[in-house]
Formats: sequence, C-alpha cells, structure tokens
Amino acid sequence: MQEAKTRRSQAERRAETRRALLDAARCLIVEKGYAETGTPEIVKLADVTRGALYHHFADKADLMRALVLQEASAVAQEIDAQTNTDQPPLEAFMTGASAYFSAMSFPGRAKIMLLEGPTVLGQTEMAEIDRETGGATLLEGLRHAAAQGALRDIPLKPLAVLLSSAFDRAALAIAAGEDRTSYEKATRTLLAGVLA
Repeated sequence: MQEAKTRRSQAERRAETRRALLDAARCLIVEKGYAETGTPEIVKLADVTRGALYHHFADKADLMRALVLQEASAVAQEIDAQTNTDQPPLEAFMTGASAYFSAMSFPGRAKIMLLEGPTVLGQTEMAEIDRETGGATLLEGLRHAAAQGALRDIPLKPLAVLLSSAFDRAALAIAAGEDRTSYEKATRTLLAGVLA
C-alpha cells in the first residue's frame, strides 16, 4: 500500500521531465549561448532520452520558446505583485520599472530574454510571448496615465515601444553589473519628462 502512495502519476513524470529539460537548457544557454548548445548536451544534463526531448518539444527552437515563455511569466508575476494603479502615474511607473529591473536581475534572465530569445525566435514571436505574459501592462499603464490627464497628444503605442526598449537596455546594463541606482534615477527623470 505504501508503494502506491509514493508512485508518481504519468502527468507528474511528464512535468518532471519537462522541468528537467527546461532547467538543463536554461543552464547551458546561459553559460554557452543558444548556438553553442546542442540537444545532446541538454538531454545529458537533464538525464533524459533524446526521445523525451522530442516528446515535449518539436525542436530546440521550441524548447527555447518554452524557456523564454517561462522567464517572461516570472517577470510578469513579479511586476504584477509589486504594482498598483492607486499610485500617481510617475510612482506607478517607477514601481513597475523597479520590479522589472529586479525580475530581470535574476541570473541569466536578461541574456535569455533580451539577447538569445530575440535572436532565436525573432521579434514577432517575442512580441507574441510578451502579449501572452502580460506585456501589455505598460500600454495599459500609459492609458491609465492618459485618463488622469498626462500624456496629452502623445501616441501611446509607439511610446510604450520606446519605453519598453529603454527599460530593456537598462535591464541589460544592470544585469552586466552597472549601478542600478543610476539607472533608476535616469528612468525617473525620463518618466517625469514623459508624464509631465
């Protein structure tokens, strides 16, 4: 009877295998880059068969998409947990930017999401992942700020793209070891000008 309790279900075994593949791919891609990481290395590190890899993912690019999606979801969760729309627009945006910088400072995340992901998947696929994981929150924040009287006569969608690019560049710099406080101060100055 005890054996039945400790036995894992097929769904649990599948989830464990998928997790092992994602963890192995993450480790190797952060260390070596996508192009230098082979599927034989991934399955060896994950301690699974090549067949298991192709059962869960169509190919290495599909595995990369799942990895980027996993990382983007973690970033979105951190931003959602820290932001609230009851703040004045500048403070709400700074809270969101700070949460983004924190989430992107997780080891290897900036490399996966901002360097390797776009190279492998392309901008269209990265934009789709962004939409799937709540990336529209920046545009929603701008719409909320506009409803409060800020951002008069500024096209919001292009502004969201530009701000997102600025946040990404700052996240890369911070992940590379540059002074986060300086980037947050510059971000506040930028946003104060935009939201004035």
